[in-house]
Amino acid sequence: MLPFVLAFQILTLSSAPDRVTGGDVLVRVFPADPRPVILLNGRDVSAQFRPSGRSLLGLVTGLRLGQNSLSTGGYQLSLVNHPAAGPVFSGPHEQPFICESAGFPLPDGGLLGPPLDDDCSARTVVTYIYRPKPYGPFKPLTTPKLPEDVATTTTSLGRTVPYVVRVETGTRNRAIYQTAVLHDPTSEPDPSPVVPPKAWNQRLLYTFGGGCTTGWFHQGASLNLPVSDDIVGRGYAEAASTLNVFGTNCQDLTAAETMMMVKERFIESYGPPLFTFGRGGSGGSYQQLQIADNYPGLLDGIIPSATFPEVLETTQFLVDAQLLDGYFARAVLTEEQKRAIAGVGALKNISGTAGGAGRINPEKFCPPSLPVELRYHPTQNRSGARCDIFDHNVNVYGRDPLTGFARRAIDNVGVQYGLGALNSGAITAAQFLDLNEKIGGYDNDGNLVPTRAVADPLALRAAYQTGRITHTGLGLARIPILDVRGYLDLTDRGDVHLKYHSYALRERLRVANGNTANYVMITAPNQGPVANSVAAFGMAKMDEWLTKGTKPVDLVDACHTPAGERIVETQTFSGGRCNQLYPTFPPPRMVAGGPLTNNILKCQLQPIDAADYPATFSAADRRHLATIFPDGVCDWRKPGVEQQKPLGTWLRY
Repeated sequence: MLPFVLAFQILTLSSAPDRVTGGDVLVRVFPADPRPVILLNGRDVSAQFRPSGRSLLGLVTGLRLGQNSLSTGGYQLSLVNHPAAGPVFSGPHEQPFICESAGFPLPDGGLLGPPLDDDCSARTVVTYIYRPKPYGPFKPLTTPKLPEDVATTTTSLGRTVPYVVRVETGTRNRAIYQTAVLHDPTSEPDPSPVVPPKAWNQRLLYTFGGGCTTGWFHQGASLNLPVSDDIVGRGYAEAASTLNVFGTNCQDLTAAETMMMVKERFIESYGPPLFTFGRGGSGGSYQQLQIADNYPGLLDGIIPSATFPEVLETTQFLVDAQLLDGYFARAVLTEEQKRAIAGVGALKNISGTAGGAGRINPEKFCPPSLPVELRYHPTQNRSGARCDIFDHNVNVYGRDPLTGFARRAIDNVGVQYGLGALNSGAITAAQFLDLNEKIGGYDNDGNLVPTRAVADPLALRAAYQTGRITHTGLGLARIPILDVRGYLDLTDRGDVHLKYHSYALRERLRVANGNTANYVMITAPNQGPVANSVAAFGMAKMDEWLTKGTKPVDLVDACHTPAGERIVETQTFSGGRCNQLYPTFPPPRMVAGGPLTNNILKCQLQPIDAADYPATFSAADRRHLATIFPDGVCDWRKPGVEQQKPLGTWLRY
């Protein structure tokens, strides 16, 4: 009989083998017995491993940039190591880039300190804080023994422990990150993947921040990681970074790369979590959805709120809002006619959000820390930094050879604004024609012009092929999604976080995957005790869903009244008790005939058909319409121009 040959296996735990960063990687080697010799590039690194069950676990350090080889027992694994400052897959770093670590606040009141290099790298600092009793703000832990006033907290696994939190602050991918987890340094050893903190419940929550304006060319001067009782106090570890705040970095690609690198750092410090899930609203929802779809494996479940499918879908609303707001100021229309054209429940949702269209204008929303002399100006500094969503994502969209600027995907050619209002009788044929003749568009600097905006076809192609338009049929097809919709459609101040965005996401999931079984939507007041209770319920149920691997039976579509009553019913665009409480209104593109998916950046055109208009449309009206739309009008039954499935996941640029 031939002797039994034991096959060795090497697994990287902190990152994929080709996406290692920072010169180290957490590795598991099977089996542990007989103990093998482990070599990194021919050098014995066996001493870096410790027994862990039937395997060996080790943080392998000393990787060189580029290709490396880790081997044992005849088994070899290739590793590719990238700089801790990145990039890995997002393409060349954006320049200029303003470092802001010098003023970054630490939990103990200190500052992170000045950058150590041109990539804005900063020192890594560990700070301990504790919750005092009676309940009060966190205090720095500065003594080798627990203070007498330290409070206790009970984790989700039922452990009651001193309420002491370990906060690590450092830099990855030019972002400043923070991680927080319960850990008592007075009674436990320093945490490691072999000996993680005793109070950690083995679950990692990644928090994503919102915004978009000023979201380019800077590192971020604050983060305000919420060390909250309902997250860290319950035993969860929490992570966040400045480049995962869209108000600092309005671009999901770098956000995905940064999240990957921060998670890698966390795993190398504490070990792999059972699962990682995300939460965050507005710009935080962009990140969760696009990271989960385009870079599967980083997030196991997501809880978006104030949900948008992606930045381009929101931007389309904002650019339409600015066009309509300008037209409404010049037109003789009633308030109800304006609302019928816009679709929204409150006209403030148009006038109050129109300024957000500045995200396509390279001059409007530069961050204050970016010196004026470094900024783009159309005549005085054409080579300056262009502060807009397309130039911030130039690695994806590419450059227009005529201008040198990023290609752009803004378009309203053929869009018949107010078509639904015309067909319902809310506006006359003359008003409809005047609206579409005078609505205007944008030039390549995002300035208002009389003519319609025309998208670059290569920008359109890139948007679809690379997942800048969230497809939902990749990673999102498989993971739990809990969409918490705080209702804002009828606020007095106006808002862009409107309910229809959630239905656009749901419809995309249905079209791409044939069902929405992994998606749950809960509508509630936007803030207050009911909103807080819904958030806590969502956290608990997402944990249960990911822990057990099946959706909890009581996690279903519902809405909550301001008084706290829970109404269980499928959330739909119209009908039902929930829509009586929280009615849904369409955006301008849906009034113009666009689909619920809201994912057509540029429509295909069809010839004008007289049968599509009311009988009161005269021959002169039809001739007038033909002069407004000489190439035809949108055919929303067809896919958009260049609309197609993404090329795949984990794309590189």
